[in-house]
Amino acid sequence: MGTSKRLAPYYDMQAQHQAIIAASKHGPLQSLTDRELGIREVPVTVYPHAAQRRVRAWVRFGPEPICVDAKVVRSTPLAAGIEFRAGDHTFRCWVWGNAVYALSDEE
Repeated sequence: MGTSKRLAPYYDMQAQHQAIIAASKHGPLQSLTDRELGIREVPVTVYPHAAQRRVRAWVRFGPEPICVDAKVVRSTPLAAGIEFRAGDHTFRCWVWGNAVYALSDEE
């Protein structure tokens, strides 16, 4: 495998982190509310580290949408609690389940 192919994922990750930081300047990270989640009415599953799935998800910083690589750390029947990083920052939010799709092992 050539050097450029080995470095491509690193540069993709760096570009995504820069895009996340830029988007974060447009406002706070949006998250579903307890009312939207129905926290009092539906079960919440919390996944141990080994069971957390890698996903790609749409999130919003203020009005700015961005697609991020994340991991699902908890879920309800309709929503996913995700976590993603950019630089030294770890971001966490709840998004609707249809805003999330699983990454293959190759992505």
